[in-house]
Amino acid sequence: MTSVLGTGLKPAWSWLGVDIYRIFHLAAVFGLTCVVLKVIQLYHQRQELIKAFSRFPGHPTHWLYGHVHEVGKEQLSQKYPYAFPVWFGSFSAFLNITHPEYAKVLFARGGKSWWKGLLVLHGPKWYQHRKLLTPGFHYDVLKPYVPLIADSTKVMLDKWEQLIAQEKSVELFEHVSLMTLDSIMKCAFSYQSNCQTDRSNSYIQAVFDISYLVNHRLRIFPYHNDLIYWLSPHGFQFRKACQLAHHHTDKVIQERKESLKDEREREKVQKKRHLDFLDILLHAKDENGAGLSDEDLRAEVDTFMFEGHDTTASGISWLLYCMALYPEHQQRCREEIKEILGDRTTIQWDDLGKMTYSTMCIKESLRLYPPVPGVSRQLSKPITFHDGRTLPEGSLVAVSIYLIHRNPSMWKDPLVCFLFTFSN
Repeated sequence: MTSVLGTGLKPAWSWLGVDIYRIFHLAAVFGLTCVVLKVIQLYHQRQELIKAFSRFPGHPTHWLYGHVHEVGKEQLSQKYPYAFPVWFGSFSAFLNITHPEYAKVLFARGGKSWWKGLLVLHGPKWYQHRKLLTPGFHYDVLKPYVPLIADSTKVMLDKWEQLIAQEKSVELFEHVSLMTLDSIMKCAFSYQSNCQTDRSNSYIQAVFDISYLVNHRLRIFPYHNDLIYWLSPHGFQFRKACQLAHHHTDKVIQERKESLKDEREREKVQKKRHLDFLDILLHAKDENGAGLSDEDLRAEVDTFMFEGHDTTASGISWLLYCMALYPEHQQRCREEIKEILGDRTTIQWDDLGKMTYSTMCIKESLRLYPPVPGVSRQLSKPITFHDGRTLPEGSLVAVSIYLIHRNPSMWKDPLVCFLFTFSN
């Protein structure tokens, strides 16, 4: 038998080895090229951001973290009373607005946002949804909601009566969140969830997780890259929380669709003087007879269910906190409401306009602790502010409602709680 070596032919493993070497070589060259291109892209991105925000004075940045460790410091709004750049890492930045004159210009121009619900839609899409949903914003729609909300509140207070007997501190926010979720489910969706009496509520937990993870992602700059984030444990938790929230929304929508297949239920809905929010969504038609798509339908329900209960719960919880800090104002509110109620035990619609002092306290609490501390936009067009400073198209801009409400150039002693009540 003639040896392969004797014939001058290279063995198969030799050719295979050369091929593997070439594959690895090409892969390394390709990978290195991608890295170089990405570095060039990030360099140009950073230069463009530096140029865009060069007109706005700002706090010195850390070479790696940017302003991640400075976020939330109120001293920045005192030093930069109109706006200042905020950097997350070295390649992502936005202009943080802290003055109403700047905010006014931005709101007049609009922009793009990642959320797809009516709250932040823009352009023709917003107009179409707003027109379809106009009946849901009729003032009289709110009147029958008062007893429903009162019932939900009573369930919460009954739970608190039992907890007080244990003589332990109570975390109120979860209880208030369940109450506001129960209320909006009844009012906007005619859905009896019984969420306050269930031992656990996966939707509330999902909302907590989403809120925490969004804030956490902003502070970890590698997570700004979608691929890195989706592959991370936190990205997995975020997707799972979103799935739970969407499952809850889909369940509410599907159960209502099923009920509307019943003729008697349809007749009952048609006889309503004012439809609830979900009825309007399901029956809404534009001039061409087209309704909302399934995606648009879920986006609107997500928006109202999420924002409608979570921000309200936050506002109520901070109000209770402020009242606890100032028991004299708490007592004055209690006396005002007792006088309005008289022998009754439940608030009625006409009572709301008589709560002058309580309303002042609520508004001052909302100033100090706004439930939505900020909103953001990506500019679809260049913008020029009242002082002549400009930003190009594509820039990210955030309005810090929290810092505007505490801006010393706008408010005298902005950190003093219940400022207006002290002047009475």
